[in-house]
Amino acid sequence: MFESAEIGHKVSKSAFREAVPALRTALLQAQAELFDKKPFPVLVIISGQDGAGKGETINMLYEWMDARFLSTLAFAHPTEEERQQPPMWRYWRSLPPKGRVGIFAGSWYSEPIRQHIAGDISREQLDARATQINRFEGMLAQEGALILKFWFHLSKDAQRERLKELESDPRTAWRVSPWNWERVKTYDQLQDTAGPLLRMTSTAWAPWTVLEAADDRYRSLTVGQMLLKALQERLAQVPAPAPAQAVNPTRVDPDGLNILSALDLSHRLSPQSYKTELAHWQSRLAGLVRDPRFQNRALVCAFEGADAAGKGGAIRRICSALDARQYQVVPVAAPSEEERLQPYLWRFWRQLPRKGTITLFDRTWYGRVLVERVEGFCQPKDWQRAYTEINDFEHGMTDVGIVVVKFWLQISQEEQLKRFQERESVPFKRYKLTDEDWRNRDKWDAYQQAVCDMVERTSTASAPWTLVEGNDKRHARVKILRTVCEQLEAALNHLDPLPEKPPRANKVGKAAQAIKKPKDEKKASKAKR
Repeated sequence: MFESAEIGHKVSKSAFREAVPALRTALLQAQAELFDKKPFPVLVIISGQDGAGKGETINMLYEWMDARFLSTLAFAHPTEEERQQPPMWRYWRSLPPKGRVGIFAGSWYSEPIRQHIAGDISREQLDARATQINRFEGMLAQEGALILKFWFHLSKDAQRERLKELESDPRTAWRVSPWNWERVKTYDQLQDTAGPLLRMTSTAWAPWTVLEAADDRYRSLTVGQMLLKALQERLAQVPAPAPAQAVNPTRVDPDGLNILSALDLSHRLSPQSYKTELAHWQSRLAGLVRDPRFQNRALVCAFEGADAAGKGGAIRRICSALDARQYQVVPVAAPSEEERLQPYLWRFWRQLPRKGTITLFDRTWYGRVLVERVEGFCQPKDWQRAYTEINDFEHGMTDVGIVVVKFWLQISQEEQLKRFQERESVPFKRYKLTDEDWRNRDKWDAYQQAVCDMVERTSTASAPWTLVEGNDKRHARVKILRTVCEQLEAALNHLDPLPEKPPRANKVGKAAQAIKKPKDEKKASKAKR
């Protein structure tokens, strides 16, 4: 893969000087058109060996282009905050919006390469990361991003000469450190790691370009010309936006049954039982989030449901058991202008909780396969691929110990109408009811089918859906609290079980342990004594 980058590419000073003025003019024109129309973002990934001129090339692009619409993203070793999140979290947060160019000096490739050379991950794990990267870049490409990836290559001798040259010049000596010379010793390991990784991740939508980096003028001119050509070709291909068409249900169940219609909505809980159960499960949740093991975990609760199904009331009952400093409620509405310039999952990646905390989403990333699908706010190809992207997103959370609990709250059409009418008659609830809520009732069947498809394609072992019978609010709230407790406790025990002989607990610890023991078990224990 590196053979063509060791044949002695060079550009003379005169040829370089002659080419640069026209190149700069064309780059500025293309960049202005990109910023004006905002049809897509541009990601330029620059990687390669130490001393290969990555920084010099980035500086040259800043000289040639309008720096106001450029951003450089540099990534070193993950910070403590970043280590608490899925590996791709810090890259999601740094994605350039539509209309801008983001230059990545170090990227999602750097850390897997470093880890494999250090022996922290195996070849199989490196291949798995490559697959994850392909899916990530595929998603970006589907969202319209233009991705250019450059690997700056030097032979082993050329790398030594390059570092010596930089070190001998007082103006550039600061760029060379003992660490750079140490990296020369791992040259062969880098080649053995980078070669297969580049081959696995050189895709039709994001191919790698391996450049010989020994000649500064050749390297910089090639990058500038390739960036210009890619920009011009993509800008010429931007079509006029076509209106998305609403999608009607296509699946037919001859017997009229599906996972929603099969729910028994007659479940009821008496006021007294509700009071007792609510106190029990809230106490149990309070104990679980105070468990020392939870400091190495996090909790995400995702709430979806029919309009007026009781999502807000259920969330409030969870929050009543928590310290306000420990949780965040994220209400999800239509995306803002800033959010529309990013991939649709971007705004949710930014809200992931750190360890020891909880985030509750009042509506979620499933809007892409629910309201956007039914209302025709996105093309069918967009919501159809969203199932896989959502699964990847949730697997990324669970892989780092985030417990993901998802609820769909189901009510009947009759119960929904009753609650709408109640909201109209109560002044402090009237704000909850909108014209859109009434209009959505006409699309009940389309939404129900979308929910069935959503559950079927995104209910996984690590992040299953819980369907909640919501006609009785008391029953729904208790079921939700119980499910959160059970899934959180199962995760804590599975990932980090308590020792058989725990140390003597303080008063808080004893209280938390007592909460976990159901009352009927306590009675049985007393009876035995």
